[in-house]
Amino acid sequence: MIQLFKTKVGRLRFIGFLEGISLLALIFVAMPMKYYFKNPSLSKTLGPIHGAIFLLFLFNTLSVAIEYEWKFKTTTWKVILACFVPFGTFYIDNKILKKL
Repeated sequence: MIQLFKTKVGRLRFIGFLEGISLLALIFVAMPMKYYFKNPSLSKTLGPIHGAIFLLFLFNTLSVAIEYEWKFKTTTWKVILACFVPFGTFYIDNKILKKL
């Protein structure tokens, strides 16, 4: 686990994991609580946390893309698109980031 923090790709993988977990928690836990149980407290708390992790993921993706000279049309857009899809960051981690 400590080895992930030594490289930019490792940090991106870790942030991607956090982003994926926060997105799943927001979609499958906080939003049902807000709309079905009329309790918006978790979404008010988790929403900004997810937003901050989302932005951190985007900035780190661009940083890694510049360092590794990724072409936007081939790799960068796939990694950015992954953070919009539930389970997307886990898929990208397995298919692209793990190999770096």
